[in-house]
Amino acid sequence: MRLEIKSEDRMGISQEILATFTELSLDMQAMEVSSQFIFVHLAKTKLSFNRVKNALMQVSGVNHCTEVDLLPSERRERHLRVLVNRLPDAIIDIDKNACVMALNQASEKLLVNHQRHKGVSPVAGEQLKGAKVTSLLDIDIPLPLLDQASSQNVDIAGQSYIAEISPISEQENSSGAVISLKSISSLGRQISILQTRDEQGIDNIIGQSASIQLLKEQTARFAELELPVLINGETGTGKELVARALHNASYRKQAPFLAVNCAALPEHLLESELFGYANGAFTGAQKGGKPGLLELAEGGTLFLDEVAEMSPYLQAKLLRFLQDFTFRRLGGTKELHANVRLLSATHQDLLAMIGKQKFREDLFYRLNVLNLHSPPLRERIEDIALIARHFVVLAATQMNVQQPTIADSAMSLLSSYHWPGNIRELQNVLFRAVALNESGDISAQDINIALAQFKQQEAKVTSKVIDNAEVLDWASAQAKFEQQLIVSLYPEYPTTRKLAERLKVSHNKIAMKLRQFGIKN
Repeated sequence: MRLEIKSEDRMGISQEILATFTELSLDMQAMEVSSQFIFVHLAKTKLSFNRVKNALMQVSGVNHCTEVDLLPSERRERHLRVLVNRLPDAIIDIDKNACVMALNQASEKLLVNHQRHKGVSPVAGEQLKGAKVTSLLDIDIPLPLLDQASSQNVDIAGQSYIAEISPISEQENSSGAVISLKSISSLGRQISILQTRDEQGIDNIIGQSASIQLLKEQTARFAELELPVLINGETGTGKELVARALHNASYRKQAPFLAVNCAALPEHLLESELFGYANGAFTGAQKGGKPGLLELAEGGTLFLDEVAEMSPYLQAKLLRFLQDFTFRRLGGTKELHANVRLLSATHQDLLAMIGKQKFREDLFYRLNVLNLHSPPLRERIEDIALIARHFVVLAATQMNVQQPTIADSAMSLLSSYHWPGNIRELQNVLFRAVALNESGDISAQDINIALAQFKQQEAKVTSKVIDNAEVLDWASAQAKFEQQLIVSLYPEYPTTRKLAERLKVSHNKIAMKLRQFGIKN
């Protein structure tokens, strides 16, 4: 029987209530006191609640007495237990000797599955308490416990988990540690969320040109297929956006999307980033090993950007993985399986690289089962206005300034420029124009000022001596020089008449060269 007693706040009333219990020969198992309230837990008795209540109401100052299900501390403990059991991650509380003190339902279920996986009779419930955590899991717990948090990779029931060990200091009126076990797949989802700021679907690919409409249709169709996709396109054309859109349109959209730039890491770092490494694989390796992106992307998509930059060694290792989707961690002996869809991208001509023996032909056909082409900006001039307005709105929002409008002369200049850096260069120019704008309208002069840095870089390219290795013959060298010259000067002289006057040649010759180099339709 549990009682809630409300009384006046006067000296000695608690002793009188206790005396009443003694007179009734009641065994009190617990008692909690707060301002004007006393909660008691009485052992089982033959006396009825009304009999006990009537006796208590005889005490001067007792205003109310009711029966309750739980004491306040019991209610808090139950709420905390429910809260911990709702956590998806397995939580294990250990004492200073690494013995289990408490655990939630997720950890209990995980430990039972692990014991069954090892072929031993599972121990569950209260029987797990008091057991050494090192006897239940293949985990390294140094004793005495270190003061700083640590993490290590643990294999549980054939799956990889990250064990985060957080010590509890004696200043917290306890000693021991809390072990949080995070599955690799959930960790991969968290990393994927950090990599992606906004939802990026097919509708986020801006454009109405025929080439973009075809790209959107093919992306939607390929999203339904479980096959590798190779995305070709120049630098800055949005190949990663296409890859994310494809993933978000597939049934894997709830699983991780992880990306890595193969050109950004040296061979040994890229290998460990992709495949992970086992415990003690090399000096300075994280204790317990480290999962790679193939494990973290379980059930989802792995995007390999600039795949052409992979070394021959890693190309062979990736090919081996694509044959049966199994791999080994660096320095490991255990075969692991990954359920991932592989997307890759490059701005290079892989067939030409195959001819020069810089890229494996067999890997090319493994990656290029399906193919998407992200067109350069100069081939979809009609989309520039849409993209430009989108970037102006984005820039104004990020800079917290009033949204400017783009003057017709400025839009004409944007549409006539050849954009060697594609969408990335267009975004850079418009962000700079918005930052420098003071009049409210972005003029052609604002665009020219924003483009100045890029023009200087291109002028350096134009004045640079052509590499001997690039010269096939006189005609190709002359064509290359003419293209560099036209590309450099056209933004400053954006009509055939002006450019012809600048170079002192005929209007028809300039028009022909512009069409030849794809600068203007």
